[in-house]
Amino acid sequence: MVRGKLVFITGGVRSGKSSFAEQYLMNEQALRNVYVASGVATDKEMEQRIEYHQRDRASYPVEWVTIEQSRHFEQLTVVIKQDDGILWDCVTTWLANELYVSNMEQVEKRLFETIDRLLEKVKVMVIVSNEVLDEHLSIYESVVRYQQWIGRIHQRLVINADEAYEMEYGLGHQWK
Repeated sequence: MVRGKLVFITGGVRSGKSSFAEQYLMNEQALRNVYVASGVATDKEMEQRIEYHQRDRASYPVEWVTIEQSRHFEQLTVVIKQDDGILWDCVTTWLANELYVSNMEQVEKRLFETIDRLLEKVKVMVIVSNEVLDEHLSIYESVVRYQQWIGRIHQRLVINADEAYEMEYGLGHQWK
C-alpha cells in the first residue's frame, strides 16, 4: 500500500494558511475532503473565525466533511476512510487544548503514531499550524513550555513531511 502524502503549512495569524490548505487539498482530488477542526468557540472572535471558515468551505465546488476534534487526535483513525484527504486546522490550537490536561510526552507520541496510521489510509494529509516561534521566549513558564512543545512538534512534522510551506501575506513559500 502506498503511503499518503504529508503536507505541512505554517505561517502567522491570518496569513492565508487555511485558504491555501483548502485549495491544495481540493486539487489533490481525494475521495472525500475531511476538515478536522481543532478550534473551540470560547469567545466571540473565535466564533466568528469558525463561521468564516465554514462559509468558505460551503462556497467551494466540492463537498467537505467537518470533524470537530479539539483533543484526542487519535480518535480520527476510526472515522477516516481509505483515500480520504484530510486538512487538520490547526496544531497550535489543538496543542493549547491538550497542554494543561494531558501528559505531553504521551500526547506527542500518540500524535505521531496517529499521523503514521492515518497516512496508511489517506491520499493526502495537510496539516496547518501557526508560527508562534518568531517571538522571544515568554517570561511565563507555561508559555515557554508551550513554545518548546510546538517547536518540537513543528520540527518533527517538517522532517516527516513530503512538502512544507510557510505562508506570508497570502503567498506560500515552499521550503521542502
